[in-house]
Amino acid sequence: MTDDDLSTLIGSDDPAVGLRAVGALHRLAEQVEAAHIALARREGWSWEQIGDALGVSRQSVHAKHGKAR
Repeated sequence: MTDDDLSTLIGSDDPAVGLRAVGALHRLAEQVEAAHIALARREGWSWEQIGDALGVSRQSVHAKHGKAR
């Protein structure tokens, strides 16, 4: 899916189409977040540093990503 395709879906007048696009964006964001958190941990970042970068507490990011999935 291209950026133009996604923009079209998000801008749809059909709520079902728009909401499916929102769901797809959420899933993509979760995947990108997990990949970069794993990279940061491999590079020795602390949970506090990761939380700061994401604008959340270290506790919340650790609770979400601290256990291997």
